[in-house]
Amino acid sequence: MLQVVLSGLAIGAIYGLVGMGFAIAFYVTRVINFAEGQLLMVGVMIAAAIARGGANPVLAVAGGIAAAGAAGVVTYLVAVKPVLAFDRFSFAWLVSTLGVALILQNVAAIIWGPTSRSFPTLLNGTGVHIGSATLTVQELLTIGVAVAMAAAFELVRKRTLFGKAGMAVAYDPEMASALGVDTGTMAIVAFAGAGIFAGVAGVLIGPITYSNPYLGNTYGIAGFVALMIGGTERPVGAMVGGLILGILEEAAKSLINTQASDWFPFVVVVAILLLMPEGVFSIGGRIRSLAGLRRSAGEAVS
Repeated sequence: MLQVVLSGLAIGAIYGLVGMGFAIAFYVTRVINFAEGQLLMVGVMIAAAIARGGANPVLAVAGGIAAAGAAGVVTYLVAVKPVLAFDRFSFAWLVSTLGVALILQNVAAIIWGPTSRSFPTLLNGTGVHIGSATLTVQELLTIGVAVAMAAAFELVRKRTLFGKAGMAVAYDPEMASALGVDTGTMAIVAFAGAGIFAGVAGVLIGPITYSNPYLGNTYGIAGFVALMIGGTERPVGAMVGGLILGILEEAAKSLINTQASDWFPFVVVVAILLLMPEGVFSIGGRIRSLAGLRRSAGEAVS
């Protein structure tokens, strides 16, 4: 059981990073970037290409993350900004971001070919024993980096002027703009951040799996499910959602079969939509609302 939980946390950390990428972009612009999974793929493929060229692995990782961040900005400028400028309340961005995802995927397949390639090893594969379970150093690094990035994002969001400006744009963009906040810059930064989160996820999962132009489909879906589980109230909820999904997926693979990861995320989505359509973090809000209603009812009666 401990092995299932720890392995689930390791893969769930990747899902959480991609989910936070979805959440950050949505938090500021109210747009779900369906190319988020392909931003992860860009990070993996660029980092792998730089490393195969003989560069230092650290430089390759930095290049992959930077490329993913840049791809996020391009996605906003090409597929989101023009749509919002034309009609802020339309859902045309759904089609345009899906179009960017297909373009990135096919361009990568043309450049590097459709076959899977090994990703350069960044850390040794020595197992670390934690009770009855064993994780690799790479998996432990993945969990640590994901939690650190989620915590750092929350500190920036709550404790810095820039973060508070982002919160203002998220809650009321018109009012924020009237107060002097550059909403366009905030949106660009949000999509750059979404790309960086995806890029970090890519270079962390690459050594564990492979580099492939179609890698973004799998992790894009999982990241979106993580967003659905955590809800859109706070981006960090997507990290929690990713960890929950990872553990549930590993349990399904252990109890059902190893192919469960192919369909299990869709089961989770249906369950969330039926039981908690606003995500698990909405439960606290509902409890507080019910408590407030009860207090109001009690005061009325008395």
